[in-house]
Amino acid sequence: MALVAVLVMVPSTTALGADLDELLDESRDASYTAEQVISCSTPEGVRDAVVELTQSGGELHVVAPVDPDVEIASGYGGWSLVREGSVVSSTNVQGTDEEPKPRYTIDDGAETEYLGRPATSYRMIGEGVVRAELVVDAEIGALLKVVTFVENGDLYCERRFIAFDPEPPTFSQASTGSDVEFSVSVVDSDLPGSLAGFERLDVYKDDEGFVFAYYSDGFFSFAVFETPAVVVLGEGSVATFAGGPYARSFSPGQVTFAWETLEGGMALVGDLPPDMHQEVLDGLPPPQDPGLFRRLWRNLFG
Repeated sequence: MALVAVLVMVPSTTALGADLDELLDESRDASYTAEQVISCSTPEGVRDAVVELTQSGGELHVVAPVDPDVEIASGYGGWSLVREGSVVSSTNVQGTDEEPKPRYTIDDGAETEYLGRPATSYRMIGEGVVRAELVVDAEIGALLKVVTFVENGDLYCERRFIAFDPEPPTFSQASTGSDVEFSVSVVDSDLPGSLAGFERLDVYKDDEGFVFAYYSDGFFSFAVFETPAVVVLGEGSVATFAGGPYARSFSPGQVTFAWETLEGGMALVGDLPPDMHQEVLDGLPPPQDPGLFRRLWRNLFG
């Protein structure tokens, strides 16, 4: 099967200290329309894009101007992919009642200005390392700029508004309507409940055996997929870690890994900086060669 890597990860705040938790909650409550530039320095080169954002009532809609018929909507409860007015993929993330220990803190902040508006700049720190810089609009709390870093201090991704309108937007009916059924159920899973500092917030399974698990450390996040069929990436390269070879693809603000197991295929999609990749992958089932007959069966019957 082909995996369309278009998830919008909405950071959960269960793992954060109070100040950062409140800051991110306020940013979700903000209503605005904006144009955003995303630029990431990856092991496979620079990945960048320009997207249009509208947020209101805790719901964020993302549209790429080069393909305006495709829209991604995300919010407190999950995400959905809308193509030409129809929801073609979606899921919910309910979260657990458990609150893990805080992983990140922020400094006291410094007054600044962004796009001609008063703002506050914060540094987000985890285990003594600056992991992100956040610029927050002083009036409505919107995140105007987010810069994330790898462990050695090198820049990984920059997301910054280049146009910003704080007036509440109005979403079209086509954006929220659906004529495609998509049902999932909460299930037990062998996937770890805690993984390299990330907490598993929820696990779902659809009627065809497609398992979706969502993990977050309170800021960065990723989804893990288990499928009966092999996951195929359209583009990318082969990355070798201790567990074996993985197909890997970077897009603006996101990395996707895919690999084959005895039972089918697996994939990971998230916004993780590169230095976090190996530790997370080491905690998941490794790549396995299913053998000639099993591979032949999959090629014939899916």
